[in-house]
Amino acid sequence: MIRINLLGVERQRAKKALAFDIGQRVTLACSLILVAAALGIGWWYWSLTRQSEQLDAEIAAAEQEAARLRSVLQEVTQFEQQREQLQQRVALIEQLRSGQGVPVQLLDHVSRSLPDMMWLTAMQQDGTQLTISGLSTTLIALADFVANLGTNPLLRRPIEIVNSQVQEGGAELIQFTVRAQVNPPAPPAPAAGRGARGGAGRGGGGAAR
Repeated sequence: MIRINLLGVERQRAKKALAFDIGQRVTLACSLILVAAALGIGWWYWSLTRQSEQLDAEIAAAEQEAARLRSVLQEVTQFEQQREQLQQRVALIEQLRSGQGVPVQLLDHVSRSLPDMMWLTAMQQDGTQLTISGLSTTLIALADFVANLGTNPLLRRPIEIVNSQVQEGGAELIQFTVRAQVNPPAPPAPAAGRGARGGAGRGGGGAAR
């Protein structure tokens, strides 16, 4: 009687099938891992590319802004230089004005006070007395000249017309002489800091006594 062990055959088939299923699963898992890795690398590369493009755009914009700021800085520098030059000119003008003496100021004021159709022939200062002689075509011009002279605090009012007569021969010209008193220049005001220090010193001396 021949016996065939069918159970052993079935067990071998089951083992082969199980081994085949595990191999497929491992292969599928490896394939999924490779696909996921490829997708991750692709997404990472795309992200880096986007970031690189964005950085390039930002760098280009920053370079343009830097160029614009450089031009603005040059304009500001030129403006500062022009302002310094103007300040130096203004300071020089103020220095020249403050250095002018009374005779220069008087001469400037008299020349500005002259109306049309009037000429000066002499101008003399003796102490505080100023005498001006000249020729005019009308008495109105002479009156305007005297009024203009009185607008400056350098001259004391009233300003006298010492002589006015019509010159003989030729055109009718009025020969005149005007006399005015010159105010002495005001002394410079003491500095506030010096006055405060002087007052403090005097107060301290009184306390010591």
